[in-house]
Amino acid sequence: MTINYYADLLKIRDARPLVHHITNYVVMNVSANITISLGASPVMAHALPEVEDMVSIASVLYINIGTLSDPWIDSMLAAGKMANKKHVPVLLDPVGAGATKYRTETAKKILKEIKVDVLKGNAGEMQSLAGEKVKVKGVDSTTSAGPDTAEALAKEYGLTAVITGREDYVSNGRQSAQVKNGTEMFSRITGAGCMLGSIIASFMAVNNDSFSSAIEGLVSFELAGEKAAARTKLPGSFMTALIDEISLLNQDSYKLADVMIQ
Repeated sequence: MTINYYADLLKIRDARPLVHHITNYVVMNVSANITISLGASPVMAHALPEVEDMVSIASVLYINIGTLSDPWIDSMLAAGKMANKKHVPVLLDPVGAGATKYRTETAKKILKEIKVDVLKGNAGEMQSLAGEKVKVKGVDSTTSAGPDTAEALAKEYGLTAVITGREDYVSNGRQSAQVKNGTEMFSRITGAGCMLGSIIASFMAVNNDSFSSAIEGLVSFELAGEKAAARTKLPGSFMTALIDEISLLNQDSYKLADVMIQ
C-alpha cells in the first residue's frame, strides 16, 4: 500500500478545507493554530443552533469530548448526525474515556448513534471502550495497548481505530499499521493528542480512505514533533516549534517516516 503523504499535504494547502471542531476549552487555540499551520481552515463551533449549518459546509467534523457538558453532548450528536447525512467524515477523540462513567458512556453513545470514520485515543481510553479493565489517570493513560485492541474496535464499530503511545497502532479491521515516529516531548505539553486529531482530520478532509489519512496525520504530526524536539527541550518553546515545523513539512520530511503496514 502506498501512502501519498506529500500529495495529500499539497491538497490541503491548495483547498484549505474547513475543519469543524467541537473540541475542549483547553486546546481550542493551539488546535486552531496547528490546523492553520498545516494549511487547513479551522472553525470552533459548538452551539446547538449552528452546528448543523456549520458541519453542512465543512469538509470534516472533529468531535473531542475533553470538556463535557450536557449541552455540548447534544451539539456533538446533532453535528454528527448531520455530518452523516451530508457524507462529511467524522473523527472522534474520546478524551478521558475510562476515567469517569460520564465520559465513557458519552463516547459509547456517540459511537452508537453516529457513523464515526476514525476513533483516536490513548491506550487507556481505547481499552476502556473495548471493554478491557484499565486504570486511567484523569485524561492520561497509565497503560499500554497493542494492535489487537485497535483491530477489535475497528471491527466492532466499523471504523479506523488509532491508538497513540510510544508506538502508534492503526487498524480498519482488514489492514493494520504501526507508526514509530514521535518524541517524548509530546508528554510535556497539554493537548498533543488533541492537536494530532486536528492534523488527522485535515487529511481526512482530502482523503476519503480513513486508514491512510490516519497514517498521514500521525506521521506528519510526529515528524514535526521530532524536528521541534531537536530545536528545544523546553516545553513552552517546543509548542511554538511544533506549530512552526508543521508549516515547514515538505516532500523530504516524509523520507523519515517509520511505518509498517500489514
